[in-house]
Amino acid sequence: MTASGAFSSNSRVTNVDVLIVGAGFSGICMGIKLLEAGMQSFLIFEKSEEIGGTWWENRYPGCACDIPSHLYSFSFAPSTEWTRMYPGQQEIHDYLKRCVERYGLAPHLRLNTRFQEAAWDESESVWNITAADGVRIRARVLVSGMGALHVPHYPELPGLERFSGPAFHSSAWDYGVNLDAKNVAVVGTGASAIQFVPQIAPRVGKLYLFQRTPPWIVPRMDFAISEKWKHRFRRIPLTRWAFRQYIFWRQEFRVLGFLGNESIRKKAEAIALRHMARRIKDPKLREALTPKYQLGCKRVLVSDDYYPTLNRANVEFVTDGIAEVCEHSIVTRDGVERPIDVLIYGTGFRATEPLIGCRVVGKSGVEIHDAWGKRMTAYLGVTVSGFPNLFILLGPNTGLGHNSVVLMIEAQVRYTINCLKLMKSRKQRVLEVRPEIQQSFVDEIYRRMSGTVWQSGGCHSWYQDQQTGEITTLWPGSVVSYLRRMRSVSASDYLLTS
Repeated sequence: MTASGAFSSNSRVTNVDVLIVGAGFSGICMGIKLLEAGMQSFLIFEKSEEIGGTWWENRYPGCACDIPSHLYSFSFAPSTEWTRMYPGQQEIHDYLKRCVERYGLAPHLRLNTRFQEAAWDESESVWNITAADGVRIRARVLVSGMGALHVPHYPELPGLERFSGPAFHSSAWDYGVNLDAKNVAVVGTGASAIQFVPQIAPRVGKLYLFQRTPPWIVPRMDFAISEKWKHRFRRIPLTRWAFRQYIFWRQEFRVLGFLGNESIRKKAEAIALRHMARRIKDPKLREALTPKYQLGCKRVLVSDDYYPTLNRANVEFVTDGIAEVCEHSIVTRDGVERPIDVLIYGTGFRATEPLIGCRVVGKSGVEIHDAWGKRMTAYLGVTVSGFPNLFILLGPNTGLGHNSVVLMIEAQVRYTINCLKLMKSRKQRVLEVRPEIQQSFVDEIYRRMSGTVWQSGGCHSWYQDQQTGEITTLWPGSVVSYLRRMRSVSASDYLLTS
C-alpha cells in the first residue's frame, strides 16, 4: 500500500514508513530528500490550506525575508529568477510551490490536516498518530518540521477584552479591515512591525506605535536584480554559485560579534547608530530609539524605510507603557488616552514553546513536554532520549541570529536521512539517542553560550526560555561549525534495536 493510496477514509489506519509534520522549508526539504534516497512511503501533514509554513501563515503588508534570496533557498534547488536581493513573502511562497512541483511531492501532501497527537507503541515499534479530523496514521518514523515561528504571541494587556474594534496579529492579518483614515494602534516594534508599519502608515488617519524595547536596526540595502544579472545566472551557473558563496561568508562573518568579539560588535553598532542618525533628526526620538543593550542580544533587524516612517506627521511614537485598553481607546501609564479604531499586534511568536497544541508521548507513556520539564533539549537539536525514531527539524538550539536557517535545515535533513540509512544497514527498526550523549551536548551548549551576546548582552528576548532565562533557540556558533558536527552519524551515540 503506497503512502498516497490509502488515505481516503478516516475510519481506518494508514501505514507509512515516515510521517512529516509541516510543509514549510523543513518538511518540503525532508520530503525531497526522502524521494532522492528512494524512500517513497511517507506523508506530509500540513494544518493550513497551502504549503509554505511561515511563508504562508505570514501575509501581512510588506512581509519579506531578512536574508538575501540567493541564500534563503535550497542549495540543491537554486533559482535564477529572484527579482530582489531580499525576497517578499509571495516570491518565497512561489519558490516553495515550484519545489513541490519539480520534485513531485504533491501525492505525499495532506493539506488542512492538523497534527494532534503521536504515541510510541513499544511493542510494535511504531508511532500511532492522530490528526484533528480523526485521521489515523501508523508510522515507524516521525519527523517534526513545525518550526518555531507560527504560533503567535499575544501581549497581556489590562482590559484587552473590552476593546470593541477589530484586533488581529500580524501573522493573521485581516485584509477585510479597512485601515484608510482610521486610528490604528500597533503594539510591538519587532521584525514584523518594522515591515508592515511603513506599508500602512500612508493609508491610516493616525498611527500610534507602542514600543517596549527599541531594536537594533541596520540598513537593508535592498535592490532589484536586473534582467542582465538573471541572464548571467542562467548562462553561467558558476556565477550564481559564487554569488551565493559571497553572501554566505558575508553573513557568517557577523557571528563573530555575537560570540564575543567586541571590536566587530561595536563596528556593527556604529553602523546602526549612523543609520538612525541620518534618518531621525529629533534628538528625543533618537534617544527613545537607541537600544540600551548590546547589538545581537535581541534579533538584529534590517530596514531602510522604518525610521523615515516615524517622521510622518500622522505617526505618534509611544514609549510609555500601556496601563489599560478601553472600548475605543488605549490609556498609557502617564494618563494619556488615545482614540483607537483598530488594534494590530506585532508581538512575535511563542518561539521557546515547541510542539504547541499537540502531544507527543514517548516510551513509558511520558509526554515530551513533561520529559523536557523546564528546558527543551535535543541532541544536535534533532533527537530526544526517550522518544525513539523522532526527529525534530529546527529543534532546540539550532536557530540563527546571523545567517540563513535553510542551511541548518539541510544539515538536519541530511543527518536524519543518514540515521534512517544507519538503521537500514544495521537491520534495526528503532534508533534512540543515548541519554548521556544528549546531556553531554546540553552541557556543551551551556558552556559555549557563556560569554556570547545572547547570554550577557543585557536584554530579555524571545531567544530565551521565559521560565529559566536560558537560551534555548540559538546555535552558539557559526553555521560552518554546525555543518561539521552534522556531516555523519556516530552509531555509538545511539541505541539501535529491532
